[in-house]
Amino acid sequence: MDTLVPLLQLLVWLLTLPLHLMVLLGCWQPLCKSYFPYLMAILTAKSNRKMKSKKRELFGQIEGLMGASGKVALLDLGCGTGANFQFYPPGCRITCLDPNPHFEKFLTKSMAENRHLQYERIVVAPGEDMKQLADGSMDVVVGTLVLCSVQSPRRVLLEVQRVLKPGGVFFFWEHVAEPRGSWAFLWQQVLEPTWKHIGDGCCLTRETWKDLEDAQFSELQMERQPPTFRWLPIGPHIMGKAVK
Repeated sequence: MDTLVPLLQLLVWLLTLPLHLMVLLGCWQPLCKSYFPYLMAILTAKSNRKMKSKKRELFGQIEGLMGASGKVALLDLGCGTGANFQFYPPGCRITCLDPNPHFEKFLTKSMAENRHLQYERIVVAPGEDMKQLADGSMDVVVGTLVLCSVQSPRRVLLEVQRVLKPGGVFFFWEHVAEPRGSWAFLWQQVLEPTWKHIGDGCCLTRETWKDLEDAQFSELQMERQPPTFRWLPIGPHIMGKAVK
């Protein structure tokens, strides 16, 4: 089965040759950064409708972390369009972080639609380098569909642990690789080199649960969910929380 992968990758590469030429010429990345927020606005709206109950269940736990103050400092890591805002309880003081400034238009709209939250600031930076955020400054970090597209999940998780207060919680929801040896995994391998350009760095074959297990959180709770969209090559999802 493995011998098929490079042959099929070449076939896909030839079928999408104009895209790869644009990448080589340096024309694709600026275009991708501009159109990707529009694509994500469509997909996250559809995803939220499908995952509404699960997201409410996951983010409903934030309320229990507020204590007597009734407030919680929350970092929305890779905030994108602000798709999670509607699921956060009142009392959250939100810091938004994303490396793509073209999301701001959609982010501003989501803020206006979710006035039950307090918005602190927007930080344009990658998850691997959150130096603008102080050590131990966050009660909660949320990352949904983020670790698939960062350059180094390990470095991002180190930064998450740095900015979390002791006992702080990282809530996550990520798509991951299909089981090794399956035909679905083979097609993920075939499509990944091209998909990464279409999806602004999104990797289809990451086994992100291993990064979470290796990050040495004091507590890790995780469950698997089936793919949200069967018509995309994106595989199953993992969701849960990790405690510093």
